[in-house]
Amino acid sequence: MFVNEVNDVKIYNLSAGKSVPDWLTDRRKRSQLMKKVDSRRQIELIQDFDMPGVCTSIRMSPDQQYILATGTYKPRVKCFEVSNLSIKFERCFDAEVTTFEVISDDYSKMVFLQCDRYVEIHAAHGRHYRLRIPRFGRDMKYHKPSCDMFIVGVGRDIYRLNLERGQFLQPLETDGSCLNACDVNPEHHLLVAGTKEGTVEAWDPRTKQRCSTLDVAMKLPGVKEFPSVTALKFRNGLHMGVGTASGHVLIYDIRAKQPLLVKNHLNRLPIKRLAFNPAQNAVYSLDEATLKLWDEQTGKQIAYVESTSSFNDFCTIPDTGMFFVAQEDVKMMTYYVPAMGPAPRWCSFLDNLTEEIESEVVENVYDDYQFVTAKELAELGMEHLVGSNLLKGYMHGYFMDARLYNKAKAVVEPFAFDRFRKDKIRQEIESERKSRLQIESKLPKVNKELALKIMDEQANPSNSAKQRNVPSLLEDSRFKAMFENADFEVNKSAEEYRLLAPVLNRLDKSKAKELKKRVEVAHVAELHADEAQQREESDNDEDLFGFEKSDGETKDDSGDEASSDDDDRREYVKEMKQAYKQVKRQREEEEELDDKDDEQPHNGISDTAKIPQTNGHTHKPTTNGNRFTMTPLDQHQGSSSLQQRIKKASLQDRVQVMSQLEGQVTNVGRSLGNRQMTFEVNKQKKSQFHAKKREAEMKKHREERRSIVRPIKSLRLKKVNFK
Repeated sequence: MFVNEVNDVKIYNLSAGKSVPDWLTDRRKRSQLMKKVDSRRQIELIQDFDMPGVCTSIRMSPDQQYILATGTYKPRVKCFEVSNLSIKFERCFDAEVTTFEVISDDYSKMVFLQCDRYVEIHAAHGRHYRLRIPRFGRDMKYHKPSCDMFIVGVGRDIYRLNLERGQFLQPLETDGSCLNACDVNPEHHLLVAGTKEGTVEAWDPRTKQRCSTLDVAMKLPGVKEFPSVTALKFRNGLHMGVGTASGHVLIYDIRAKQPLLVKNHLNRLPIKRLAFNPAQNAVYSLDEATLKLWDEQTGKQIAYVESTSSFNDFCTIPDTGMFFVAQEDVKMMTYYVPAMGPAPRWCSFLDNLTEEIESEVVENVYDDYQFVTAKELAELGMEHLVGSNLLKGYMHGYFMDARLYNKAKAVVEPFAFDRFRKDKIRQEIESERKSRLQIESKLPKVNKELALKIMDEQANPSNSAKQRNVPSLLEDSRFKAMFENADFEVNKSAEEYRLLAPVLNRLDKSKAKELKKRVEVAHVAELHADEAQQREESDNDEDLFGFEKSDGETKDDSGDEASSDDDDRREYVKEMKQAYKQVKRQREEEEELDDKDDEQPHNGISDTAKIPQTNGHTHKPTTNGNRFTMTPLDQHQGSSSLQQRIKKASLQDRVQVMSQLEGQVTNVGRSLGNRQMTFEVNKQKKSQFHAKKREAEMKKHREERRSIVRPIKSLRLKKVNFK
């Protein structure tokens, strides 16, 4: 018994179990099943519930005491009695059975429609009578009030075989060229037949006249061709289900021509059979690939059963959650869905049994055989075995004995076990070492300082009751990404942060030191974790560029130097002025760089590596916030102070400064040919270009000034007489 869970609905496959290959002999199959412990615990609901070859159709008797199934080969019918959970009898035919009907409460009266145009009527003792119809049949239904058997098939006629008289009656002529399915309503006994042209014709058996015609194919959305009707089933006196060859199921009220619901199987395979579960308002629809259970009102899928081989037919047990499936395989599958109803009375123990079973995944492999592809077979050096009895071709590979596979694997990789053993030992040592040296840290990976401040505020709340009741940001799911996603990390190099830095840094010295210690502890814990990971990946990691990894965060020197007491007002004003000066200076430098880029002639030569000189002194970089400026003082201080300032900067600024220090030649790697040089030509043309541009700007400025300034001639003076 295997369990599959789909949409929180458990489907119990009572016929599943560990299988053995089909190519083995019966003796070897029995011996392997006896050796396996799991096969002894396997539940076999009905003994010998299978066919020698293929099962074509399956039915349940109206009294729900007998299960009847037809199959090949040889063509036969099997009857299973549920009270004994075993087979009752078996009969063989001369031809395969297309479909059959049970016309009594038990198995005593059955009618079989065969593929060679013969119709066989069976009684309890065996075959009672055998007759032939004019054309090949595809479906048939029994009409109890008149004892007529309606048979449809190739052709437009609906044959009427009266079982009371034992003769054919006048057939009913339809407008369709071929009839695929038919059904009789159990309440008002209306006869419907599905045609190849995609219509459903309704006939009244009392008057032998056609009542109406329903065009199904015109109601299907997005279907270019007219699909034929392949399945029909009445739910009650008013509702009917129609299955088409395009894989659609339509639910109709027979009083209207518009469908109530259209369900698409999405397989583009013909619908073979429909069934209803009125207690759960569910519909069962079957095609070759899947059996789907879906809601009758909304069309939402409840569960589904996928096929390992093609499905042929299925039947449900009324008022229960059990159904049987006939497929292109030896086994006839038995499924139980507790959500669709309880177990039948004759197997009521399933309700108690299924409550104790957990969900499992069905694996379609053999325990004693290993599947190998052609590539794996070549790696093992066993290509010469292709064509022998040691390999069994299956899909894109082969099945081979598991013992042979293990021996070949041991020969090809003799030290595989030693490597596996060493890896296991190393993992255990690392796990113990990690547990011994691990430093527990509750800080997140992103915005650690902000998290520390929030934790401190939460540990030492203020006097106001509102702030005490406010939930912490660390526990709020809405702000979870702020401490996990690196995109939300506080950027200390931004202008907004640097302007607010003096305000943010007005904390107590003790609190700042404590925060710094806790950040360092968290950083040490991360370094231990990184070192452990580097030891594991030391064989693959390489230092490609020779750079030291930076934390991505640059400390603001002004912010560190400006930490003072809250009462020191002058120090705070000084820090604010300094911050504004730095931001202003940075903006001016960026504007100058933009102007230089705009004035640069587009001749394909870059002059970004030029070093400005003033008074004969070469300017070297010095840190100003996060930017670098050139000062002559660094030339006298030596390279030690310069290197310290460079280490505090980010990687981008360091590369830019090193390119300026080295002049026009820069290093781009560690391999040969790793130096690039930028230079400019035609300095005379460039200076002429700048002079002309400056002259044009001044001319434009003078013209604008002339248009704005008023002449003095327009002013007049009044004479004033003083007495």
